[in-house]
Amino acid sequence: MAKFCPLFSGSSGNCTYIASSSGGILIDAGVSAKSIVTALAQRSADIADIKAIFITHEHSDHTSALRVLTSKYNIPVYATNGTINSIGMHFGKKTEHHAISGSVCVANMEITAFKTPHDSRESCGFIVQTTDRRIAVCTDLGCVTDDVRDALTGCDLVMLESNHDIEMLKNGPYPWYLKRRIMSDKGHLSNAGCGSLLTEIMCKTIKCVFLGHLSEENNRPYIAMDTVSSILTASGVYPGEDFDLFLANRHQLSELITLSD
Repeated sequence: MAKFCPLFSGSSGNCTYIASSSGGILIDAGVSAKSIVTALAQRSADIADIKAIFITHEHSDHTSALRVLTSKYNIPVYATNGTINSIGMHFGKKTEHHAISGSVCVANMEITAFKTPHDSRESCGFIVQTTDRRIAVCTDLGCVTDDVRDALTGCDLVMLESNHDIEMLKNGPYPWYLKRRIMSDKGHLSNAGCGSLLTEIMCKTIKCVFLGHLSEENNRPYIAMDTVSSILTASGVYPGEDFDLFLANRHQLSELITLSD
């Protein structure tokens, strides 16, 4: 059995909860510690049951709660070596931290990092394997690589970045240098890019997809859903019939999904 819930998702903060019957983990901790503790309680989970925090990269919308969470609750942190070196300042004084290069086992779940292309020191996504379910969290990537494609193939549940609508970004208020950064190979994946990748990896194993890290300025939830759904439907895959499609919300709790073994 595995439980999955994006607690927060977007440039204002990211945190995803995944649990087995033996306890839970957080992937990223980019909002206040109080907000995370409250959100967990609203999903009938307790911060005391969180066995580890896994960090995708060092940007503040993924790390801002680390100092409080590690100091107050003594939760160990796992990340790539490059990210560990970049976020040391965010740790509590006695934080237990580990550089992850292969897989680690926490709360009877095997967690594996895979490389993602982003403008950070050494960003990654994570695969969480329970007894017989495979979950992927993959946001903050500017393009799709073989590492990403291989990691996501064969998953039961995928949270994938659907950051921006390309035309909204091009015609929006951001300065050109920021638009160029977002659209670069080390920026963020667009709705169209998300849909295209899903058509490549979609198979009978995937039961559920969450669209994550939506831009507040350069996207709208209905645009992301419509764009991705249209691309999938054109390829012969039908959201709502072949799999469930959800949004990972920015300011409110998303759906809690339970995957039975």
